Amino acid sequence: MQNLTLRGIKNIVFDLGGVIITLDRDEAVRRFNNMGLDNAAELLSAYHQKGIFLDLEEGKLSQEAFYESVRKEAGRFIPSETIDYGWLGFLKEIPEYKLTLLDDLRRKGYRVYLLSNTNPIIMSWAFSPAFSSQGKSIDAYFDKLYLSYQIGYTKPHPEIFRFMFRDSGMIPSESLFIDDGKANVEKGRQLGMKTYLAINGEDFGHLF
Repeated sequence: MQNLTLRGIKNIVFDLGGVIITLDRDEAVRRFNNMGLDNAAELLSAYHQKGIFLDLEEGKLSQEAFYESVRKEAGRFIPSETIDYGWLGFLKEIPEYKLTLLDDLRRKGYRVYLLSNTNPIIMSWAFSPAFSSQGKSIDAYFDKLYLSYQIGYTKPHPEIFRFMFRDSGMIPSESLFIDDGKANVEKGRQLGMKTYLAINGEDFGHLF
């Protein structure tokens, strides 16, 4: 278990996939393979995408342009809803206790943020009542969301962290960053944050 103290911590920054949401990368790969993207396993990662998937997450491709790129890769027309279904294959479950934890942390006075490599397809679902069993969307659980496709950078690029620091006013040394990507956690640590490397699906409630 990683040694960690919350003394002096005022802000807690969570990753989404692999931390709040338990991921199933293999299911996403299977769905895109079934569409005709034979190289999906090379392009899709639990931590950092490649190719057109990365371009979507960095905001270099719009959602519609991404759909067209997938169709071009597959060599046939694929309905937008089917492509969305591919991305949503990543989503295995959101344990209810993690959403309860987010609420509890805010009640205790912590500022709670999300810093995620993500895209408008995943977030369209997350911003809907389908996100939680309580019918609440993701923004109900955080003070602010920092999303790669809106900022133009993905973790572990330092600029996505610096954008969050500037925008929120948080002091890195007063902030805990929880992510399941080793490179992301290392970058947060280099920039002065306290960090915790989570395992996909882990119950990290013991930290609090």
